Amino acid sequence: MAEDPRQPVEEEQVSEQAPTSPPVLTALLLENFSDSVVSHHTNFGDETVVIKREGLLDLFRFLKDDPRCRFDLMIDLTAADYLPREPRFEVVVHLKSIVLHHRLRVKIPLATDEAELDTISGLWVAADWYERECWDMYGIVFKGHPNLRRLLLYDEFEGHPLRKDYDYYLQQPLVPMRKIRERHDYEHKVITPEGPKPLPS
Repeated sequence: MAEDPRQPVEEEQVSEQAPTSPPVLTALLLENFSDSVVSHHTNFGDETVVIKREGLLDLFRFLKDDPRCRFDLMIDLTAADYLPREPRFEVVVHLKSIVLHHRLRVKIPLATDEAELDTISGLWVAADWYERECWDMYGIVFKGHPNLRRLLLYDEFEGHPLRKDYDYYLQQPLVPMRKIRERHDYEHKVITPEGPKPLPS
């Protein structure tokens, strides 16, 4: 006999377990790096910790290697300029664990006259170009970086254009066009049964 749809259905037992406060990842960092964590918050389930630049490498190495964290992917590294606030800059690193399916945002405040911190390119190779871009745009130095030079702008460019005090009317040095060294030979060729041959002149 079919069930009467009008009959009340017993409500499922819903777990009323309160969320961990602070969240798991933040709690781990507070437990192991209490001197490094300045503040923390959670928004829409995403954890954010603000840390000091001192001891940065040990903290990031913990996030990558500890089996409770396993942040095997560095998604992004960027910065923000909050002039005239001090500390003026904030470097922001987004991490993700592909294995454990969680994310973490790490922020590092930097004063105007101390706009430098240790590179994390030795932990996540993707940080190499992100740190170069961050230095190019904001002038933040990453100590120990293997090749810290401009990424988006040319070498003679003066200043860092995403700083709030950058003079947008500044006339940049003009340099002659440089010949680009191509990785491939793009010479037009004719495909013949014997193989590709250069076009007749």
